[in-house]
Amino acid sequence: MGSFSIWHWLIVLVIVALVFGTKKIGSMGTDVGKAVKGFKDGMKGEEDKPAAQNAAPSQVADKGTVDVEVKEKSNS
Repeated sequence: MGSFSIWHWLIVLVIVALVFGTKKIGSMGTDVGKAVKGFKDGMKGEEDKPAAQNAAPSQVADKGTVDVEVKEKSNS
């Protein structure tokens, strides 16, 4: 009753493969791998973030936006 033998785990693996299909299990594994990689990249980005905040801000946020000043029209 303690632990399961290798044969029990193989039977469970076969049943899971039959229920979900190998393609679905493979895609779930790929998704989990991408999530872990994204998490690691995010953690690396946190270390670099304070250095980026001290840098001078960019003058243009994106090339499609133009920053202008609004002046009041004088009544003449």
